[in-house]
Amino acid sequence: MFAAGDAARAALDAGADYVGSDDLVKQINDGWLEFDAAIAMADQMGKVGGLGRILGRRGLMPNPRSNTVVRAAEDLPNAIKELKAGRVEFRNDRTGLIHVGIGKRSFSEQQIVDNLFTLTDAIQRSKPEAVKGTYLETITLTSTMSPGIPLDVAETIRLSSERAA
Repeated sequence: MFAAGDAARAALDAGADYVGSDDLVKQINDGWLEFDAAIAMADQMGKVGGLGRILGRRGLMPNPRSNTVVRAAEDLPNAIKELKAGRVEFRNDRTGLIHVGIGKRSFSEQQIVDNLFTLTDAIQRSKPEAVKGTYLETITLTSTMSPGIPLDVAETIRLSSERAA
């Protein structure tokens, strides 16, 4: 969390693991990257902007569209709570593919299944009204270095909508 003064205290109170300003920027420039997400107060973005080449490649750069740039200290607890709960962003690329992680090696099988169904349900709910026909055509699970496993799309959608209800 990039913050200073009252915002830094509010971030610590809200449960942020690391809070700092110039000291945190220096630490990251020196190679420290022991975090999964970064949030910045809007007034800190001038300092954080210099970290774009380091954080941007890893998808850690604070961005207003992903709600990781906070304008008021009152909004900090909600932003920190969402990230700690595991909120992920997904978008389709220009070819229509969505690449998103739903688990890590340390996750149990049930956690990965729950995440798959939650993601599938979220994608189905975000289908624009103007889009006709099938929105999800294929679903393939894969780890970083293994072949993909195709899933039955209709069954996955059915199970995800049952769990959401």
